[in-house]
Amino acid sequence: MSKRKIIKIDEVKCNGCGACIPNCPEGAIQIIDSKARLISDLFCDGLGACLGHCPLGAITIEEREAEEYSERSVMENIIKQGANVIEAHLEHLKSHGQDKYLGEAVALLKEKGISVPKGFDIVFKKKPALKEHAFSGCPGSRVMEFAKSKAPAGTSAAKQESRLAQWPVQISLVPPFAPYLKDADLLIAADCVPFAYADFHNDLLESKALLVGCPKLDDVEYYREKITQILKDNDIRSITYAHMEVPCCFGLIGVIKDAIADSGKPVPFKEITISIKGERMP
Repeated sequence: MSKRKIIKIDEVKCNGCGACIPNCPEGAIQIIDSKARLISDLFCDGLGACLGHCPLGAITIEEREAEEYSERSVMENIIKQGANVIEAHLEHLKSHGQDKYLGEAVALLKEKGISVPKGFDIVFKKKPALKEHAFSGCPGSRVMEFAKSKAPAGTSAAKQESRLAQWPVQISLVPPFAPYLKDADLLIAADCVPFAYADFHNDLLESKALLVGCPKLDDVEYYREKITQILKDNDIRSITYAHMEVPCCFGLIGVIKDAIADSGKPVPFKEITISIKGERMP
């Protein structure tokens, strides 16, 4: 049982005229004791095809606990009523966008060797698989999707505090004379890294000043000049460059090394590579 939309018949208003019955091919309504009655929750899809056909407005839609609608049970009943009722039911599902139920109905007809009305079978023919083409562009732009396991129900990840200690962070926005650059350990990160690497803050950013940029989309010559100026104006203790494993990210390595050489200061440099699946590589 679950809460869902289902029809409600007001017995006081209902005079048992039966106008609703032909408009409920699912067979959910029958006249019993001179009143229209919902005989089974299983047969009512809650779409209300019968509503506009009651001259007294005795039928409405309510939301309550009810057995889940069963398309198979409905079709077993409808098949007995003949081709016209079958087609009316399929049209009812199609007009309400109920593709799931329509697919189940068509499948059952086929299972029983019953001809599917024209115009309904074609919707559910298996679509041809898209031809897979080899990717020939930049590996850093290749579209990929990775399955990630969900945390067990009832558990939650511990709240982590940000290790970011300054603003701004974009290379183009950070002034070379920013006070947080003085005597700093500098972390230069390709801008995809913080999104890909879950432990970015605790593992890489802790106690470091951060510069972020994209060597593929931004002006790397400007980066070289900016980093050189930062090194000349400050006593940077070390530089760590964290980048993704894609080729375009490696372009900044040479730029940073050139900036160190141009500054005339022997600043220790190391690089860290993050895989496109978000793992720190050896």
